Amino acid sequence: MKKTISERIKGLHGTLSIPGDKSVSHRALLFGAIAQGATEIKGLLESEDVLNTAKALQKLGVKIEKQTNGLWTVTGTDTFKEPASILDMGNSGTGVRLLMGLLSAYPIRAELTGDASLCSRPMKRITEPLSKTGAVFKSTDGKLPIMIIGSEKNEPFEYTLPVASAQVKSAVLLSGLRKKTPTVVYEPVACRDHTERMLKAFGADISVEKDSQGVNIITLKGGKRLSACSVVVPADISSAAFPIVAALITPDSEIVLPDIGINPLRTGILDVLLEMGADITFENKREIAEEPVADLHVRSSSLKGVDVPAEKAPSMIDEYPILAVAAAFAEGETRLNGLAELKVKESNRLQAIVEGLTRNGVNASAPPDDSIRITGTGNNVHGGGLIEAKLDHRIAMSFMVMGTASKKPVTIDDVSSVATSFPEFISLMNKAGADIRFE
Repeated sequence: MKKTISERIKGLHGTLSIPGDKSVSHRALLFGAIAQGATEIKGLLESEDVLNTAKALQKLGVKIEKQTNGLWTVTGTDTFKEPASILDMGNSGTGVRLLMGLLSAYPIRAELTGDASLCSRPMKRITEPLSKTGAVFKSTDGKLPIMIIGSEKNEPFEYTLPVASAQVKSAVLLSGLRKKTPTVVYEPVACRDHTERMLKAFGADISVEKDSQGVNIITLKGGKRLSACSVVVPADISSAAFPIVAALITPDSEIVLPDIGINPLRTGILDVLLEMGADITFENKREIAEEPVADLHVRSSSLKGVDVPAEKAPSMIDEYPILAVAAAFAEGETRLNGLAELKVKESNRLQAIVEGLTRNGVNASAPPDDSIRITGTGNNVHGGGLIEAKLDHRIAMSFMVMGTASKKPVTIDDVSSVATSFPEFISLMNKAGADIRFE
């Protein structure tokens, strides 16, 4: 793989169309696969991660087609066939974990695997609760590849989330969709709620209430099959975060990002950037398919360091790499707290962030308390470093963004992973004024 170089530029301008939300895209395919009738999906993210979910569902006997007008149709089934070959989920942690939840309730065998990065990630947080529903999981070390043998066990199930994880919550809820008995998830710390919102759109009998301690009680009543519907996928806030930060740190920039999903459980990155002094305005707020969206207007800004509490992590866990880049260009110290979850992402992101910043002349450290401390230098980031992306798309894109404003170019060893979430990233950025090229 050729190295990729990102050079300092004079500014970003224009309207940038961000691809569809990855989390919503996965769920639209999975729910459509078991709903009665044909589900139409507009704006589906056509990245490797999402397409791997579609391919896996097709191997399970689901009819999925892309129409000439860009719409995708998913014809639901009330059963899955046993796949003739292994289901390869590539790099997608969301796809594999949610699919495990869905398959756990069907009396078939299926083996799931992924690329080297995905096979290194922990799966026990999914398999342990799903095993209590009757499903059986076979693996050598609790990681992929995993053989799943589903179960039609029809008993009520209650589960308290030990960590704030939308993937675990969603997998447990998906495991209950075929039951005639309730599935209840207790959520002490709120995390992204795309599953709950979309299940309502598909006709599920699901409710969310808070108890006296502030714990969310999510109840999915059984005995009702989902009904097909039309899904419009909003633009992905996680993908939008990269051009947003690029515009903020690059002088004389002004961009507009239409139709960005602003689900309040996903917008921690925007809250923190605004606290840092970012010039971001929300225009044309509205709702699309149960999800709030807005057009974002972003202008270059002078940022200041802030202290980000651990409580913010569930609403922006995927955005810490690009937030760290913003912090490098801020004045003063930024502290990012409560980042233990970053150690089990596509790479050990906590370590990768600190290494990448340090290689580019930024004073950064990771104390033993799972935090990162970054001393920003305004517009005086040296750059010039070589980044090892380690098959992590967010690390690769974050340091391409750094190169747009650092004094010296930033080089990334391998950006092939970017195709898993944002295939058009480099071309979109270059059209807006970036200078990102292969060596």
